[in-house]
Amino acid sequence: MKSARQNVILEIIASSDIETQNQLMQALAARGVSSTQATLSRDIKELRLVKELAPSGRYRYAPASHDEAGDHSERLKKIFKEGVVSCETAMNIIVIKTLPGLAMAASSALDGMDIPALVGSVAGDDTAFLAMRDVKSAESLCEEIKKLF
Repeated sequence: MKSARQNVILEIIASSDIETQNQLMQALAARGVSSTQATLSRDIKELRLVKELAPSGRYRYAPASHDEAGDHSERLKKIFKEGVVSCETAMNIIVIKTLPGLAMAASSALDGMDIPALVGSVAGDDTAFLAMRDVKSAESLCEEIKKLF
């Protein structure tokens, strides 16, 4: 069932510009496949879907290229160059502002890297919070992030 659902997801994003998880859930339902938001979120992560700039100027889900799937730093650079608006620290917390719909991609890209000082992250639509072990680590990572955009 999981494999079949994920195959349908790949078919949908190959044939349509899907911008949000809600749109993807509706497209799945139209094909008779039901899914919860949590399951869909896990599928997106397992399939390594990323948001890319479509010719229309809007962001859509797409499979990561083979290079991106194996190289988190290139994926991070692409996401941050195209979608991050600002990065600030508040003690040991980093606050990243993005274009709408890209905070989760930015957060996921950072989570996928081996950053020992990164305790965890929480992302909404256009804001991500990164909890760092200490203030110095937060300031250092924020400076590195700023170099990417």
